[in-house]
Amino acid sequence: MKVNGGSHRNGFLPIMKIGTTIRTHRLQKGLSQGDIEKKTGLLRCYLSRVENGHTVPSLDTLSKIAVALDMSISQFFADDTPSHQFNTQRLTDEELRFLTQIRRYSSNLNESDRKLLLAMVKKFAATAVR
Repeated sequence: MKVNGGSHRNGFLPIMKIGTTIRTHRLQKGLSQGDIEKKTGLLRCYLSRVENGHTVPSLDTLSKIAVALDMSISQFFADDTPSHQFNTQRLTDEELRFLTQIRRYSSNLNESDRKLLLAMVKKFAATAVR
């Protein structure tokens, strides 16, 4: 398999796909690059270069990252499903980080407090100036 900026349909895997997949899974799990560094021994600056498509990791390195993210290495090479595209294409990294934090903190709340939090968010959203 050739790796370059070409189209996946033509038998090429875009470099950015692996990095985007890593970033998406890392943020969905509420992990920082530092957390991955601790789990894999890979430097944060290296992980940043991979996530941004500046470096293509070896299969050994991808395996370490996959273990740290509790995912299979094949997910780095899988075609995007429509549901995956819908969930990730519409959110910026900042929005994904925000939602991950909300999920992390709200997991400690009881049902009543979650409903209160949701009502507050709805109220803020209704009065927000765009």
